[in-house]
Amino acid sequence: MAKRKKIAFIGAGNVGATCAHLCFLRSLGDILLYDIIDGLPQGKALDMLESAPVLGVDVNVGGSTEIKDIAGADCVVVTSGSPRKPGMSRDDLLKINAGVMNIVGKAIKEHAPGAFVIVVTNPLDAMVTQIKRVSGLPKNRIVGQAGVLDSARYRTFLAAELNVSVDSVSAMVLGGHGDDMVPIRSYTTVGGQPVEKLIAAKRLEEIEVRTRNGGAEIVNLMKTSSYYAAGSAVYRMVEAYLLDRKEVLPAAAYLEGEYGVNGLFAGVPVVIGGGGVERIVQIDLTPAEKKAFDSSVAHVRELVEAMDKAIAG
Repeated sequence: MAKRKKIAFIGAGNVGATCAHLCFLRSLGDILLYDIIDGLPQGKALDMLESAPVLGVDVNVGGSTEIKDIAGADCVVVTSGSPRKPGMSRDDLLKINAGVMNIVGKAIKEHAPGAFVIVVTNPLDAMVTQIKRVSGLPKNRIVGQAGVLDSARYRTFLAAELNVSVDSVSAMVLGGHGDDMVPIRSYTTVGGQPVEKLIAAKRLEEIEVRTRNGGAEIVNLMKTSSYYAAGSAVYRMVEAYLLDRKEVLPAAAYLEGEYGVNGLFAGVPVVIGGGGVERIVQIDLTPAEKKAFDSSVAHVRELVEAMDKAIAG
Protein backbone atom coordinates (compact mmCIF):
# COMPACT_ATOMS: atom_id res chain seq x y z
CA MET A 1 0.00 0.00 0.00
CA ALA A 2 1.40 3.38 -1.00
CA LYS A 3 2.43 5.59 1.88
CA ARG A 4 1.23 9.17 1.88
CA LYS A 5 3.82 11.94 1.80
CA LYS A 6 4.42 13.96 4.97
CA ILE A 7 4.46 17.75 4.89
CA ALA A 8 5.78 19.49 8.01
CA PHE A 9 5.19 23.17 8.76
CA ILE A 10 7.63 24.79 11.16
CA GLY A 11 5.50 27.71 12.26
CA ALA A 12 1.71 27.37 12.49
CA GLY A 13 0.89 31.04 12.06
CA ASN A 14 -1.12 32.56 9.23
CA VAL A 15 1.17 31.69 6.31
CA GLY A 16 1.94 28.16 7.47
CA ALA A 17 -1.67 27.37 8.31
CA THR A 18 -2.94 28.81 5.01
CA CYS A 19 -0.51 26.69 3.01
CA ALA A 20 -1.25 23.64 5.17
CA HIS A 21 -4.97 24.06 4.54
CA LEU A 22 -4.42 24.19 0.77
CA CYS A 23 -2.29 21.03 0.98
CA PHE A 24 -5.08 19.44 3.04
CA LEU A 25 -7.83 20.45 0.60
CA ARG A 26 -5.89 18.87 -2.26
CA SER A 27 -4.87 15.77 -0.25
CA LEU A 28 -1.18 16.30 -1.03
CA GLY A 29 -0.12 14.36 2.05
CA ASP A 30 -0.29 14.01 5.81
CA ILE A 31 0.30 17.29 7.61
CA LEU A 32 2.22 18.16 10.77
CA LEU A 33 1.95 21.67 12.22
CA TYR A 34 4.69 22.64 14.66
CA ASP A 35 4.82 25.80 16.75
CA ILE A 36 6.28 26.91 20.09
CA ILE A 37 2.90 28.31 21.22
CA ASP A 38 1.20 25.47 23.03
CA GLY A 39 -2.34 24.87 21.81
CA LEU A 40 -1.94 26.76 18.53
CA PRO A 41 -0.72 23.91 16.28
CA GLN A 42 -2.85 21.32 18.05
CA GLY A 43 -5.98 23.46 17.77
CA LYS A 44 -5.49 24.36 14.11
CA ALA A 45 -4.71 20.74 13.26
CA LEU A 46 -7.84 19.47 15.01
CA ASP A 47 -10.01 22.15 13.43
CA MET A 48 -8.68 21.24 9.99
CA LEU A 49 -9.08 17.51 10.60
CA GLU A 50 -12.69 17.91 11.68
CA SER A 51 -13.52 19.42 8.29
CA ALA A 52 -12.33 16.25 6.53
CA PRO A 53 -15.73 14.46 6.57
CA VAL A 54 -17.41 17.51 5.07
CA LEU A 55 -14.86 17.75 2.26
CA GLY A 56 -14.18 14.05 1.74
CA VAL A 57 -10.49 14.42 2.55
CA ASP A 58 -8.55 11.44 3.89
CA VAL A 59 -5.21 12.65 5.24
CA ASN A 60 -3.87 12.87 8.77
CA VAL A 61 -3.34 16.27 10.38
CA GLY A 62 -1.42 16.67 13.62
CA GLY A 63 -0.13 19.54 15.74
CA SER A 64 2.84 19.59 18.09
CA THR A 65 5.15 21.76 20.17
CA GLU A 66 7.87 19.10 19.85
CA ILE A 67 10.01 19.87 16.82
CA LYS A 68 11.20 16.26 16.70
CA ASP A 69 7.75 15.39 15.35
CA ILE A 70 8.82 16.69 11.92
CA ALA A 71 10.76 13.42 11.65
CA GLY A 72 10.39 11.68 8.31
CA ALA A 73 8.93 14.71 6.53
CA ASP A 74 9.24 14.67 2.75
CA CYS A 75 8.76 18.43 2.57
CA VAL A 76 9.37 21.05 5.28
CA VAL A 77 7.98 24.58 5.06
CA VAL A 78 9.67 27.10 7.36
CA THR A 79 7.59 30.13 8.33
CA SER A 80 8.67 30.51 11.96
CA GLY A 81 10.14 33.73 13.28
CA SER A 82 9.04 37.22 14.11
CA PRO A 83 6.53 38.68 11.63
CA ARG A 84 7.04 42.00 9.93
CA LYS A 85 5.24 44.80 11.78
CA PRO A 86 4.25 48.35 10.74
CA GLY A 87 7.30 50.56 10.24
CA MET A 88 9.61 47.54 10.27
CA SER A 89 11.69 46.72 7.20
CA ARG A 90 12.66 43.17 6.33
CA ASP A 91 16.21 44.09 7.36
CA ASP A 92 15.05 44.90 10.90
CA LEU A 93 14.17 41.26 11.38
CA LEU A 94 17.71 40.01 10.78
CA LYS A 95 19.07 39.29 14.23
CA ILE A 96 15.85 37.91 15.72
CA ASN A 97 15.08 35.54 12.90
CA ALA A 98 18.66 34.39 12.28
CA GLY A 99 18.61 32.95 15.80
CA VAL A 100 15.38 31.13 15.03
CA MET A 101 16.87 29.74 11.80
CA ASN A 102 19.80 28.28 13.76
CA ILE A 103 17.37 26.23 15.83
CA VAL A 104 15.28 25.25 12.82
CA GLY A 105 18.30 24.29 10.70
CA LYS A 106 19.65 22.01 13.42
CA ALA A 107 16.24 20.37 13.84
CA ILE A 108 15.95 19.69 10.12
CA LYS A 109 19.46 18.21 10.04
CA GLU A 110 18.63 15.91 12.95
CA HIS A 111 15.03 14.93 12.27
CA ALA A 112 14.29 15.47 8.55
CA PRO A 113 17.60 15.37 6.67
CA GLY A 114 15.96 13.96 3.53
CA ALA A 115 13.33 16.67 3.16
CA PHE A 116 12.92 19.33 0.51
CA VAL A 117 12.91 22.59 2.45
CA ILE A 118 11.06 25.75 1.47
CA VAL A 119 11.98 28.81 3.54
CA VAL A 120 9.50 31.68 3.84
CA THR A 121 10.78 33.58 6.90
CA ASN A 122 11.98 37.16 6.25
CA PRO A 123 14.41 38.63 5.42
CA LEU A 124 14.07 35.71 3.03
CA ASP A 125 17.40 35.66 1.22
CA ALA A 126 19.40 35.81 4.45
CA MET A 127 17.22 33.29 6.29
CA VAL A 128 17.43 30.62 3.60
CA THR A 129 21.20 31.16 3.59
CA GLN A 130 21.40 30.53 7.33
CA ILE A 131 19.31 27.37 7.22
CA LYS A 132 21.45 25.96 4.40
CA ARG A 133 24.57 26.63 6.45
CA VAL A 134 23.24 25.04 9.63
CA SER A 135 21.41 22.10 8.05
CA GLY A 136 24.08 21.22 5.51
CA LEU A 137 21.41 20.54 2.87
CA PRO A 138 22.54 20.26 -0.75
CA LYS A 139 21.48 23.19 -2.92
CA ASN A 140 18.81 21.24 -4.78
CA ARG A 141 16.91 20.51 -1.55
CA ILE A 142 16.55 24.02 -0.16
CA VAL A 143 14.88 27.03 -1.71
CA GLY A 144 13.32 30.31 -0.68
CA GLN A 145 9.78 31.33 -1.55
CA ALA A 146 9.79 34.85 -2.91
CA GLY A 147 9.39 35.15 -6.66
CA VAL A 148 6.13 33.22 -6.88
CA LEU A 149 4.49 35.71 -4.51
CA ASP A 150 6.14 38.80 -6.00
CA SER A 151 5.26 37.69 -9.54
CA ALA A 152 1.66 37.02 -8.48
CA ARG A 153 1.37 40.57 -7.17
CA TYR A 154 2.78 41.97 -10.41
CA ARG A 155 0.36 39.85 -12.48
CA THR A 156 -2.56 40.90 -10.25
CA PHE A 157 -1.88 44.61 -10.74
CA LEU A 158 -1.28 44.26 -14.49
CA ALA A 159 -4.48 42.27 -14.98
CA ALA A 160 -6.48 44.87 -13.06
CA GLU A 161 -4.94 47.69 -15.09
CA LEU A 162 -5.87 46.05 -18.40
CA ASN A 163 -9.11 44.47 -17.19
CA VAL A 164 -8.09 40.97 -18.29
CA SER A 165 -7.86 37.58 -16.60
CA VAL A 166 -4.77 37.01 -14.48
CA ASP A 167 -4.30 33.83 -16.53
CA SER A 168 -3.64 36.03 -19.55
CA VAL A 169 -0.69 37.69 -17.83
CA SER A 170 2.73 36.05 -17.80
CA ALA A 171 5.37 37.75 -15.65
CA MET A 172 8.40 37.14 -13.48
CA VAL A 173 9.96 39.08 -10.61
CA LEU A 174 13.57 38.17 -9.85
CA GLY A 175 16.42 39.26 -7.58
CA GLY A 176 16.24 39.66 -3.82
CA HIS A 177 12.94 39.52 -1.96
CA GLY A 178 12.97 43.14 -0.90
CA ASP A 179 12.32 46.68 -1.98
CA ASP A 180 14.71 46.36 -4.93
CA MET A 181 13.19 43.22 -6.47
CA VAL A 182 13.24 43.27 -10.26
CA PRO A 183 10.08 42.87 -12.40
CA ILE A 184 11.38 41.54 -15.72
CA ARG A 185 9.52 43.58 -18.33
CA SER A 186 11.15 41.85 -21.28
CA TYR A 187 9.50 38.56 -20.26
CA THR A 188 6.15 40.08 -19.27
CA THR A 189 3.33 39.52 -21.72
CA VAL A 190 -0.45 39.87 -21.77
CA GLY A 191 -2.15 37.51 -24.18
CA GLY A 192 1.24 36.99 -25.76
CA GLN A 193 1.79 40.73 -26.35
CA PRO A 194 4.71 42.54 -24.67
CA VAL A 195 3.41 44.55 -21.74
CA GLU A 196 5.33 47.64 -22.85
CA LYS A 197 3.09 47.83 -25.94
CA LEU A 198 -0.03 47.88 -23.79
CA ILE A 199 0.82 50.11 -20.82
CA ALA A 200 2.61 53.46 -20.97
CA ALA A 201 6.08 53.49 -19.44
CA LYS A 202 5.17 55.89 -16.61
CA ARG A 203 2.13 53.86 -15.58
CA LEU A 204 4.08 50.61 -15.83
CA GLU A 205 6.71 52.03 -13.49
CA GLU A 206 3.97 52.93 -10.99
CA ILE A 207 2.67 49.37 -11.10
CA GLU A 208 6.18 48.02 -10.56
CA VAL A 209 6.68 50.30 -7.56
CA ARG A 210 3.42 48.99 -6.10
CA THR A 211 4.66 45.44 -6.71
CA ARG A 212 7.89 46.13 -4.80
CA ASN A 213 5.88 47.61 -1.95
CA GLY A 214 3.18 44.94 -2.09
CA GLY A 215 4.10 43.38 1.25
CA ALA A 216 4.35 46.73 3.04
CA GLU A 217 0.98 47.81 1.62
CA ILE A 218 -0.72 44.82 3.23
CA VAL A 219 1.17 45.27 6.51
CA ASN A 220 -0.01 48.88 6.68
CA LEU A 221 -3.61 47.81 6.10
CA MET A 222 -3.82 44.71 8.31
CA LYS A 223 -0.98 45.47 10.74
CA THR A 224 0.40 42.03 9.97
CA SER A 225 2.00 40.26 7.01
CA SER A 226 0.27 38.84 3.96
CA TYR A 227 -0.85 35.25 4.31
CA TYR A 228 -3.48 34.28 1.71
CA ALA A 229 -1.23 35.15 -1.22
CA ALA A 230 1.97 34.09 0.57
CA GLY A 231 0.49 30.77 1.67
CA SER A 232 -0.81 30.11 -1.83
CA ALA A 233 2.63 30.84 -3.31
CA VAL A 234 4.25 28.32 -0.96
CA TYR A 235 1.57 25.77 -1.83
CA ARG A 236 2.43 26.11 -5.53
CA MET A 237 6.02 25.14 -4.73
CA VAL A 238 5.06 22.24 -2.44
CA GLU A 239 2.77 20.88 -5.13
CA ALA A 240 5.43 21.19 -7.84
CA TYR A 241 7.81 19.14 -5.70
CA LEU A 242 5.45 16.44 -4.40
CA LEU A 243 3.73 15.91 -7.76
CA ASP A 244 7.00 16.13 -9.72
CA ARG A 245 5.51 18.79 -11.97
CA LYS A 246 8.88 20.11 -13.17
CA GLU A 247 7.37 23.57 -13.17
CA VAL A 248 9.37 26.69 -13.97
CA LEU A 249 8.91 29.04 -11.01
CA PRO A 250 10.82 32.10 -9.80
CA ALA A 251 12.45 31.21 -6.47
CA ALA A 252 15.45 32.04 -4.29
CA ALA A 253 17.97 29.39 -5.33
CA TYR A 254 21.61 28.91 -4.41
CA LEU A 255 23.72 30.17 -7.30
CA GLU A 256 27.16 28.92 -8.23
CA GLY A 257 28.06 31.07 -11.19
CA GLU A 258 24.64 31.41 -12.79
CA TYR A 259 23.71 35.01 -13.60
CA GLY A 260 27.24 35.95 -12.55
CA VAL A 261 26.48 35.21 -8.90
CA ASN A 262 28.46 32.79 -6.77
CA GLY A 263 27.72 31.41 -3.30
CA LEU A 264 24.49 33.33 -2.73
CA PHE A 265 20.73 32.79 -2.83
CA ALA A 266 18.85 35.01 -5.28
CA GLY A 267 15.52 34.92 -7.08
CA VAL A 268 15.85 33.29 -10.50
CA PRO A 269 13.69 30.98 -12.63
CA VAL A 270 14.12 27.36 -11.53
CA VAL A 271 12.58 24.01 -12.39
CA ILE A 272 10.97 22.42 -9.32
CA GLY A 273 10.13 18.73 -9.52
CA GLY A 274 10.64 15.52 -7.60
CA GLY A 275 14.37 16.22 -7.41
CA GLY A 276 13.78 19.56 -5.73
CA VAL A 277 15.46 22.43 -7.55
CA GLU A 278 16.27 20.36 -10.60
CA ARG A 279 17.91 23.14 -12.55
CA ILE A 280 18.30 26.87 -12.82
CA VAL A 281 16.88 28.42 -15.99
CA GLN A 282 19.10 31.11 -17.48
CA ILE A 283 17.27 33.84 -19.39
CA ASP A 284 18.72 36.80 -21.24
CA LEU A 285 18.15 40.05 -19.35
CA THR A 286 18.29 43.46 -20.96
CA PRO A 287 21.20 45.67 -19.87
CA ALA A 288 18.84 47.67 -17.61
CA GLU A 289 17.38 44.50 -16.09
CA LYS A 290 20.84 43.02 -15.52
CA LYS A 291 21.97 46.21 -13.80
CA ALA A 292 18.90 46.17 -11.55
CA PHE A 293 19.36 42.44 -10.84
CA ASP A 294 23.02 42.95 -9.91
CA SER A 295 22.04 45.82 -7.60
CA SER A 296 19.39 43.67 -5.93
CA VAL A 297 21.85 40.80 -5.46
CA ALA A 298 24.40 43.22 -3.99
CA HIS A 299 21.82 44.12 -1.36
CA VAL A 300 21.30 40.42 -0.63
CA ARG A 301 25.04 40.09 -0.06
CA GLU A 302 24.93 43.09 2.29
CA LEU A 303 22.04 41.46 4.16
CA VAL A 304 23.98 38.24 4.65
CA GLU A 305 27.03 40.16 5.82
CA ALA A 306 24.86 42.19 8.24
CA MET A 307 23.36 38.95 9.54
CA ASP A 308 26.81 37.50 10.12
CA LYS A 309 27.82 40.57 12.09
CA ALA A 310 24.62 40.46 14.13
CA ILE A 311 25.17 36.79 14.95
CA ALA A 312 28.83 37.39 15.83
CA GLY A 313 27.87 40.36 18.01
